[in-house]
Amino acid sequence: MGDSSRLCSVWLGSETGILKGVSLSRKQAFNFCNTSHLSRDQEVRALCWGDPAESELLVGSVDGTVKTFSTEKGSFTETRRCGDPSEGCFTGLAALDGSRIITCVESGTVRVWREDSSEPVTELDAGKNVCRMRQSSVHRNKVATGGKENGLKIWDLEEPKKPLFTAKNLRDDWLDLRRPQWVRDMAFIPDSDKVVTCTGYHQVHVFDPSTPQRRPVLEAEYGEYPLTTLSLPASGNTVVVGNTHGQIAMLDLRKGVVRGCLKGLAGGVRGLHCHPSQPVVASCGLDRFLRIHSLEDRKLQHKVYLKSRLNCILLSSRDLEEAGGAKGEGGTEEVKEEEDEVWDTMEQVEETSKRKNTEEGEEEEQQKKKGKKKRKKEQD
Repeated sequence: MGDSSRLCSVWLGSETGILKGVSLSRKQAFNFCNTSHLSRDQEVRALCWGDPAESELLVGSVDGTVKTFSTEKGSFTETRRCGDPSEGCFTGLAALDGSRIITCVESGTVRVWREDSSEPVTELDAGKNVCRMRQSSVHRNKVATGGKENGLKIWDLEEPKKPLFTAKNLRDDWLDLRRPQWVRDMAFIPDSDKVVTCTGYHQVHVFDPSTPQRRPVLEAEYGEYPLTTLSLPASGNTVVVGNTHGQIAMLDLRKGVVRGCLKGLAGGVRGLHCHPSQPVVASCGLDRFLRIHSLEDRKLQHKVYLKSRLNCILLSSRDLEEAGGAKGEGGTEEVKEEEDEVWDTMEQVEETSKRKNTEEGEEEEQQKKKGKKKRKKEQD
Protein backbone atom coordinates (compact mmCIF):
# COMPACT_ATOMS: atom_id res chain seq x y z
CA MET A 1 0.00 0.00 0.00
CA GLY A 2 3.06 2.26 0.04
CA ASP A 3 2.66 3.25 -3.62
CA SER A 4 -1.02 4.11 -3.19
CA SER A 5 -0.42 6.23 -0.07
CA ARG A 6 2.20 8.31 -1.91
CA LEU A 7 -0.40 9.16 -4.56
CA CYS A 8 -2.95 10.49 -2.07
CA SER A 9 -3.34 14.26 -1.92
CA VAL A 10 -6.35 14.32 0.46
CA TRP A 11 -6.65 12.49 3.79
CA LEU A 12 -9.83 12.02 5.81
CA GLY A 13 -10.83 10.44 9.12
CA SER A 14 -14.18 8.68 9.45
CA GLU A 15 -16.60 7.70 12.21
CA THR A 16 -15.95 4.03 11.48
CA GLY A 17 -12.27 4.43 12.36
CA ILE A 18 -10.97 4.21 8.79
CA LEU A 19 -8.22 6.53 7.61
CA LYS A 20 -9.03 7.33 3.99
CA GLY A 21 -6.68 8.63 1.33
CA VAL A 22 -7.91 10.00 -2.00
CA SER A 23 -5.84 10.22 -5.17
CA LEU A 24 -7.42 12.84 -7.41
CA SER A 25 -5.11 12.00 -10.32
CA ARG A 26 -6.17 8.34 -10.40
CA LYS A 27 -9.68 8.97 -9.11
CA GLN A 28 -9.18 6.34 -6.43
CA ALA A 29 -9.85 6.17 -2.71
CA PHE A 30 -7.89 3.93 -0.37
CA ASN A 31 -8.71 2.62 3.10
CA PHE A 32 -5.75 2.35 5.46
CA CYS A 33 -6.69 0.24 8.48
CA ASN A 34 -7.29 -3.27 9.65
CA THR A 35 -10.87 -3.57 8.46
CA SER A 36 -11.47 -6.81 10.37
CA HIS A 37 -11.17 -5.05 13.76
CA LEU A 38 -13.21 -1.89 13.25
CA SER A 39 -15.18 -0.42 16.15
CA ARG A 40 -16.58 2.91 17.32
CA ASP A 41 -13.63 3.19 19.72
CA GLN A 42 -11.37 3.66 16.70
CA GLU A 43 -13.35 6.66 15.38
CA VAL A 44 -10.92 9.26 14.00
CA ARG A 45 -11.41 12.68 15.58
CA ALA A 46 -8.18 14.52 14.70
CA LEU A 47 -5.59 14.53 11.90
CA CYS A 48 -2.33 16.43 11.47
CA TRP A 49 1.04 16.10 9.76
CA GLY A 50 3.75 14.63 11.95
CA ASP A 51 6.65 16.31 10.15
CA PRO A 52 7.25 19.18 7.67
CA ALA A 53 8.05 16.70 4.89
CA GLU A 54 4.53 15.22 5.25
CA SER A 55 5.91 11.70 5.44
CA GLU A 56 3.94 10.94 8.62
CA LEU A 57 0.33 11.46 9.68
CA LEU A 58 -0.83 11.64 13.29
CA VAL A 59 -4.28 10.11 13.79
CA GLY A 60 -6.20 10.74 17.03
CA SER A 61 -8.90 8.20 17.95
CA VAL A 62 -11.81 8.24 20.40
CA ASP A 63 -10.13 5.63 22.63
CA GLY A 64 -7.36 8.11 23.51
CA THR A 65 -4.64 6.67 21.28
CA VAL A 66 -2.58 8.55 18.70
CA LYS A 67 -1.37 6.45 15.78
CA THR A 68 1.49 7.36 13.47
CA PHE A 69 0.88 6.53 9.81
CA SER A 70 3.75 6.48 7.33
CA THR A 71 2.72 7.80 3.92
CA GLU A 72 5.86 6.25 2.44
CA LYS A 73 5.24 2.74 3.78
CA GLY A 74 1.45 2.97 3.59
CA SER A 75 0.98 1.51 7.07
CA PHE A 76 0.70 2.46 10.75
CA THR A 77 4.11 2.39 12.42
CA GLU A 78 3.37 3.37 16.03
CA THR A 79 0.54 3.66 18.54
CA ARG A 80 0.80 5.58 21.79
CA ARG A 81 -1.64 6.22 24.62
CA CYS A 82 -2.26 9.96 25.03
CA GLY A 83 -5.08 10.28 27.51
CA ASP A 84 -8.12 8.49 28.81
CA PRO A 85 -11.48 8.21 26.98
CA SER A 86 -13.23 9.42 30.17
CA GLU A 87 -11.67 12.87 29.61
CA GLY A 88 -13.52 13.21 26.29
CA CYS A 89 -12.55 13.02 22.64
CA PHE A 90 -9.58 14.76 21.06
CA THR A 91 -10.37 18.35 20.10
CA GLY A 92 -6.88 19.16 18.92
CA LEU A 93 -3.73 17.39 17.77
CA ALA A 94 -0.45 18.91 16.58
CA ALA A 95 3.23 18.10 16.16
CA LEU A 96 5.57 20.34 18.16
CA ASP A 97 8.79 18.99 16.68
CA GLY A 98 10.16 15.66 15.51
CA SER A 99 9.69 13.92 18.85
CA ARG A 100 6.91 15.83 20.66
CA ILE A 101 3.19 16.07 20.01
CA ILE A 102 0.42 18.24 21.51
CA THR A 103 -3.00 16.85 22.42
CA CYS A 104 -6.15 18.50 23.75
CA VAL A 105 -9.33 16.81 24.97
CA GLU A 106 -12.88 18.02 25.67
CA SER A 107 -12.25 18.28 29.42
CA GLY A 108 -9.71 21.04 28.64
CA THR A 109 -6.45 19.23 29.40
CA VAL A 110 -3.66 20.19 27.00
CA ARG A 111 -0.59 17.94 27.13
CA VAL A 112 2.80 17.75 25.44
CA TRP A 113 4.16 14.21 24.95
CA ARG A 114 7.66 13.01 24.18
CA GLU A 115 8.18 10.02 21.93
CA ASP A 116 10.24 8.15 24.53
CA SER A 117 7.94 8.80 27.53
CA SER A 118 4.49 7.56 28.55
CA GLU A 119 3.98 10.59 30.82
CA PRO A 120 3.35 14.14 29.53
CA VAL A 121 6.24 16.59 29.88
CA THR A 122 3.86 19.59 29.99
CA GLU A 123 0.23 19.79 31.10
CA LEU A 124 -2.17 22.71 31.43
CA ASP A 125 -5.88 23.21 32.08
CA ALA A 126 -7.67 25.30 29.42
CA GLY A 127 -11.08 25.10 31.13
CA LYS A 128 -14.09 22.88 30.59
CA ASN A 129 -15.97 22.05 27.37
CA VAL A 130 -13.12 22.81 24.96
CA CYS A 131 -14.32 22.45 21.36
CA ARG A 132 -11.04 23.10 19.54
CA MET A 133 -7.32 23.61 19.95
CA ARG A 134 -5.20 25.03 17.12
CA GLN A 135 -1.45 25.52 16.79
CA SER A 136 0.23 28.58 15.31
CA SER A 137 2.00 27.73 12.05
CA VAL A 138 4.71 30.34 12.73
CA HIS A 139 5.30 30.02 16.49
CA ARG A 140 4.89 26.28 17.01
CA ASN A 141 4.89 26.55 20.81
CA LYS A 142 1.77 28.77 20.71
CA VAL A 143 -1.71 27.21 20.79
CA ALA A 144 -5.23 28.64 21.02
CA THR A 145 -8.17 27.00 22.81
CA GLY A 146 -11.88 27.76 23.15
CA GLY A 147 -15.22 26.10 23.77
CA LYS A 148 -18.70 26.42 25.21
CA GLU A 149 -18.73 29.17 27.84
CA ASN A 150 -14.97 29.04 27.51
CA GLY A 151 -13.63 32.02 25.58
CA LEU A 152 -10.55 32.19 23.39
CA LYS A 153 -7.22 31.69 25.19
CA ILE A 154 -3.73 31.76 23.70
CA TRP A 155 -1.04 29.74 25.47
CA ASP A 156 2.76 29.54 25.31
CA LEU A 157 3.67 25.91 25.98
CA GLU A 158 7.10 27.00 27.23
CA GLU A 159 5.34 28.93 30.04
CA PRO A 160 2.04 27.10 30.59
CA LYS A 161 1.13 28.52 34.01
CA LYS A 162 -1.18 31.19 32.61
CA PRO A 163 -2.43 32.14 29.12
CA LEU A 164 -0.73 34.86 27.10
CA PHE A 165 -4.15 36.22 26.11
CA THR A 166 -7.66 35.69 27.45
CA ALA A 167 -10.52 37.09 25.39
CA LYS A 168 -13.23 39.12 27.05
CA ASN A 169 -16.87 38.29 26.40
CA LEU A 170 -18.96 40.48 24.11
CA ARG A 171 -20.77 43.44 25.60
CA ASP A 172 -24.28 42.84 26.93
CA ASP A 173 -27.08 43.08 24.38
CA TRP A 174 -29.58 45.93 24.12
CA LEU A 175 -31.63 44.35 26.92
CA ASP A 176 -28.56 44.37 29.19
CA LEU A 177 -28.49 40.57 29.08
CA ARG A 178 -25.23 38.63 29.06
CA ARG A 179 -24.34 37.17 25.65
CA PRO A 180 -23.33 33.49 25.72
CA GLN A 181 -19.97 32.21 24.43
CA TRP A 182 -19.39 29.17 22.25
CA VAL A 183 -16.10 29.06 20.35
CA ARG A 184 -16.21 26.20 17.83
CA ASP A 185 -12.99 26.75 15.87
CA MET A 186 -10.14 29.22 15.44
CA ALA A 187 -7.04 29.94 13.36
CA PHE A 188 -3.95 32.14 13.64
CA ILE A 189 -3.93 34.74 10.85
CA PRO A 190 -0.53 34.67 9.06
CA ASP A 191 1.76 37.73 9.15
CA SER A 192 -0.02 39.14 12.19
CA ASP A 193 -0.79 38.45 15.84
CA LYS A 194 -4.52 38.17 15.14
CA VAL A 195 -6.72 35.11 15.69
CA VAL A 196 -10.06 34.50 13.97
CA THR A 197 -12.77 32.39 15.61
CA CYS A 198 -16.20 31.08 14.64
CA THR A 199 -18.96 30.38 17.16
CA GLY A 200 -22.01 28.23 17.68
CA TYR A 201 -24.07 31.43 17.45
CA HIS A 202 -23.16 31.97 13.74
CA GLN A 203 -20.58 34.67 14.56
CA VAL A 204 -17.07 35.29 13.23
CA HIS A 205 -14.73 37.26 15.50
CA VAL A 206 -11.19 38.58 15.03
CA PHE A 207 -9.05 39.17 18.14
CA ASP A 208 -5.80 41.12 18.23
CA PRO A 209 -3.62 40.27 21.28
CA SER A 210 -1.11 43.00 20.31
CA THR A 211 -3.64 45.67 21.34
CA PRO A 212 -4.97 46.40 24.86
CA GLN A 213 -8.48 45.47 23.67
CA ARG A 214 -9.51 41.96 24.71
CA ARG A 215 -12.86 42.05 22.93
CA PRO A 216 -13.07 41.33 19.18
CA VAL A 217 -11.69 43.99 16.86
CA LEU A 218 -14.07 42.67 14.17
CA GLU A 219 -17.53 41.11 14.52
CA ALA A 220 -19.48 39.49 11.69
CA GLU A 221 -22.37 37.06 11.33
CA TYR A 222 -23.19 34.45 8.71
CA GLY A 223 -26.49 32.62 8.32
CA GLU A 224 -28.72 31.42 11.14
CA TYR A 225 -27.12 28.12 12.11
CA PRO A 226 -24.12 27.20 14.30
CA LEU A 227 -20.74 27.49 12.60
CA THR A 228 -18.67 24.33 13.06
CA THR A 229 -15.29 24.87 11.41
CA LEU A 230 -13.13 27.36 9.52
CA SER A 231 -9.98 27.54 7.42
CA LEU A 232 -7.80 30.35 6.07
CA PRO A 233 -7.03 30.50 2.31
CA ALA A 234 -3.50 31.12 1.08
CA SER A 235 -4.49 34.49 -0.40
CA GLY A 236 -5.23 36.02 3.02
CA ASN A 237 -7.84 38.63 4.04
CA THR A 238 -10.63 36.02 3.90
CA VAL A 239 -11.83 33.10 5.99
CA VAL A 240 -13.90 30.10 4.87
CA VAL A 241 -16.53 28.92 7.37
CA GLY A 242 -18.99 26.02 7.39
CA ASN A 243 -22.12 25.39 9.46
CA THR A 244 -24.40 22.57 10.61
CA HIS A 245 -26.70 22.90 7.56
CA GLY A 246 -24.08 22.28 4.90
CA GLN A 247 -23.49 25.94 4.04
CA ILE A 248 -19.97 27.22 3.30
CA ALA A 249 -19.12 30.90 2.85
CA MET A 250 -16.11 33.15 2.37
CA LEU A 251 -16.02 36.22 4.65
CA ASP A 252 -13.84 39.29 4.28
CA LEU A 253 -11.64 39.69 7.39
CA ARG A 254 -11.30 43.47 6.87
CA LYS A 255 -14.96 44.46 6.41
CA GLY A 256 -16.77 41.43 7.86
CA VAL A 257 -18.97 40.95 4.78
CA VAL A 258 -19.75 37.74 2.88
CA ARG A 259 -17.77 37.53 -0.36
CA GLY A 260 -19.47 34.41 -1.70
CA CYS A 261 -20.97 31.01 -0.91
CA LEU A 262 -19.98 27.49 -1.96
CA LYS A 263 -22.90 25.25 -2.82
CA GLY A 264 -23.57 21.56 -3.20
CA LEU A 265 -23.37 20.17 0.34
CA ALA A 266 -26.23 18.15 1.80
CA GLY A 267 -25.17 17.71 5.43
CA GLY A 268 -23.41 19.44 8.30
CA VAL A 269 -19.82 20.49 7.61
CA ARG A 270 -17.29 18.83 9.93
CA GLY A 271 -14.01 19.54 8.18
CA LEU A 272 -12.57 22.35 6.03
CA HIS A 273 -9.02 22.72 4.77
CA CYS A 274 -7.75 25.33 2.34
CA HIS A 275 -4.74 24.37 0.24
CA PRO A 276 -1.52 26.03 1.48
CA SER A 277 -0.71 27.56 -1.91
CA GLN A 278 -3.64 27.06 -4.32
CA PRO A 279 -7.05 28.82 -4.29
CA VAL A 280 -9.04 25.67 -3.46
CA VAL A 281 -10.79 24.36 -0.35
CA ALA A 282 -11.63 20.76 0.56
CA SER A 283 -14.66 19.98 2.70
CA CYS A 284 -16.26 16.90 4.28
CA GLY A 285 -19.12 16.12 6.64
CA LEU A 286 -22.20 14.11 7.35
CA ASP A 287 -23.23 13.52 3.72
CA ARG A 288 -20.12 11.28 3.24
CA PHE A 289 -18.75 13.27 0.31
CA LEU A 290 -15.36 14.85 -0.18
CA ARG A 291 -15.75 18.07 -2.16
CA ILE A 292 -13.15 20.40 -3.58
CA HIS A 293 -14.24 23.92 -4.58
CA SER A 294 -12.36 26.68 -6.32
CA LEU A 295 -12.16 29.86 -4.26
CA GLU A 296 -11.84 32.00 -7.39
CA ASP A 297 -15.01 31.11 -9.30
CA ARG A 298 -16.58 29.09 -6.41
CA LYS A 299 -17.26 26.13 -8.73
CA LEU A 300 -17.25 22.51 -7.58
CA GLN A 301 -14.19 20.77 -9.03
CA HIS A 302 -14.36 17.33 -7.43
CA LYS A 303 -17.01 15.35 -5.62
CA VAL A 304 -16.11 11.91 -4.24
CA TYR A 305 -18.42 9.57 -2.31
CA LEU A 306 -16.54 7.82 0.52
CA LYS A 307 -19.22 5.64 2.19
CA SER A 308 -18.53 6.73 5.80
CA ARG A 309 -19.49 9.83 7.75
CA LEU A 310 -16.37 11.99 7.81
CA ASN A 311 -15.00 13.93 10.79
CA CYS A 312 -11.78 15.62 9.68
CA ILE A 313 -9.80 16.42 6.56
CA LEU A 314 -6.19 17.20 5.67
CA LEU A 315 -4.73 18.37 2.35
CA SER A 316 -1.23 17.66 1.15
CA SER A 317 0.81 20.73 0.27
CA ARG A 318 1.65 19.20 -3.12
CA ASP A 319 0.39 21.02 -6.18
CA LEU A 320 -3.05 19.63 -6.98
CA GLU A 321 -2.59 20.43 -10.66
CA GLU A 322 0.31 18.00 -10.80
CA ALA A 323 -1.88 15.45 -9.06
CA GLY A 324 -4.58 16.05 -11.64
CA GLY A 325 -6.81 17.72 -9.11
CA ALA A 326 -7.38 21.23 -10.41
CA LYS A 327 -9.33 20.51 -13.55
CA GLY A 328 -12.39 18.55 -12.62
CA GLU A 329 -15.79 18.45 -14.22
CA GLY A 330 -17.70 18.89 -11.01
CA GLY A 331 -19.61 15.62 -11.26
CA THR A 332 -19.54 12.69 -8.86
CA GLU A 333 -16.36 10.80 -9.61
CA GLU A 334 -16.24 7.06 -10.04
CA VAL A 335 -13.96 6.08 -7.20
CA LYS A 336 -12.55 2.64 -6.67
CA GLU A 337 -11.97 1.85 -3.00
CA GLU A 338 -9.07 -0.50 -2.26
CA GLU A 339 -9.08 -3.01 0.61
CA ASP A 340 -12.75 -2.50 1.32
CA GLU A 341 -13.36 -5.96 2.75
CA VAL A 342 -15.93 -4.61 5.20
CA TRP A 343 -18.45 -4.01 2.45
CA ASP A 344 -17.48 -7.02 0.34
CA THR A 345 -17.80 -9.56 3.17
CA MET A 346 -21.04 -8.24 4.65
CA GLU A 347 -23.99 -10.54 4.23
CA GLN A 348 -26.63 -9.24 1.87
CA VAL A 349 -30.05 -8.89 3.43
CA GLU A 350 -33.02 -8.77 1.13
CA GLU A 351 -35.71 -6.55 2.54
CA THR A 352 -39.07 -8.27 2.56
CA SER A 353 -42.09 -6.22 1.67
CA LYS A 354 -44.00 -5.24 4.80
CA ARG A 355 -47.24 -4.52 3.03
CA LYS A 356 -49.42 -6.94 1.11
CA ASN A 357 -50.31 -6.65 -2.51
CA THR A 358 -52.39 -3.51 -2.95
CA GLU A 359 -55.16 -5.19 -4.91
CA GLU A 360 -55.48 -8.06 -2.40
CA GLY A 361 -55.64 -5.57 0.44
CA GLU A 362 -58.42 -3.59 -1.24
CA GLU A 363 -60.47 -6.78 -1.91
CA GLU A 364 -60.19 -7.82 1.75
CA GLU A 365 -61.36 -4.41 2.89
CA GLN A 366 -64.38 -4.56 0.57
CA GLN A 367 -65.31 -8.07 1.80
CA LYS A 368 -65.18 -6.91 5.42
CA LYS A 369 -67.42 -3.91 4.68
CA LYS A 370 -69.99 -6.14 2.87
CA GLY A 371 -69.99 -8.59 5.80
CA LYS A 372 -70.67 -5.79 8.27
CA LYS A 373 -73.59 -4.47 6.17
CA LYS A 374 -75.15 -7.96 5.93
CA ARG A 375 -74.96 -8.50 9.70
CA LYS A 376 -76.61 -5.10 10.32
CA LYS A 377 -79.49 -5.96 7.92
CA GLU A 378 -80.04 -9.36 9.59
CA GLN A 379 -80.14 -7.72 13.01
CA ASP A 380 -82.70 -5.15 11.80
